[in-house]
Amino acid sequence: MQLTKKGHACVRLTGDDGRTLVIDPGGFSEPDAAVGADAVLVTHEHPDHFDEGRLRAALEASPGAEIWTLRSVAGQISAAFPGRVHTVGEGDTFEAAGFAVEVHGQLHAVIHPDMPRVTNAGYLVDGTLFHPGDALTVPERDVTTLLLPVHAPWNKVSEVVDYLRAVRPERAYAVHDSLLSDTGLGLFTRLLGPEGIGVGPAAYERLAPGTSVTV
Repeated sequence: MQLTKKGHACVRLTGDDGRTLVIDPGGFSEPDAAVGADAVLVTHEHPDHFDEGRLRAALEASPGAEIWTLRSVAGQISAAFPGRVHTVGEGDTFEAAGFAVEVHGQLHAVIHPDMPRVTNAGYLVDGTLFHPGDALTVPERDVTTLLLPVHAPWNKVSEVVDYLRAVRPERAYAVHDSLLSDTGLGLFTRLLGPEGIGVGPAAYERLAPGTSVTV
């Protein structure tokens, strides 16, 4: 499949048949991040991952497009898109736009003990690519490509490194990175890249928004 990095935590996946799956077109991604998608996955309800306006634009542009997400998100948008919003949870498997999807994980990472934790779904696509949303969920199976949340109010570098070592993907691409300056992005590349502190076999790269690679 082709992976296109969009803003922040959003990615677009395109299969050999041209069908397109978009994950997390939130408020920090491009306004048209999900336009043209055949299916959309949303990991959780926080606005940098879930933006109703971006979802509406996608579903209005493609009458056959559908959304898969958690109950907390589906409850906010299903009335606007009857029959096109599907509720999923941990352990579920389904097909979206021709992609096989598995759901892993239940809860968002802890931001602070005073803040209630929301639900969170990580999505494993075609058994190879994993988007964990805002959690450091380790799927109980091999992952070829990991979309790695490198910077957030809920994580630190040591956790990112340990997560990479636990998942042991062949490659990792940065997501959840829009709050980093160019200096910060360069620092993470040095820390997680081949000259860094060592993260096992994973090859780490940060793609600029709009950049595409084959995975």
